[in-house]
Amino acid sequence: MTDAGPQIDPRLLEILVCPVTRGPLTYDRAKGELVSASARLAYPIRDGVPVMLPEEARELGPGE
Repeated sequence: MTDAGPQIDPRLLEILVCPVTRGPLTYDRAKGELVSASARLAYPIRDGVPVMLPEEARELGPGE
């Protein structure tokens, strides 16, 4: 069995915050995104590097 999404260092997750709200992020491995529930944004991870730019983030849909 292989992982669906990219690996991310857990220590990096402890440090990173949403650039909009400064709130915590959760890692969605299946989609390869860091999710800010408070901002309703999902930041992509490209080649193992989180892209923490609001203009690159995807808005979360209903129920996400």
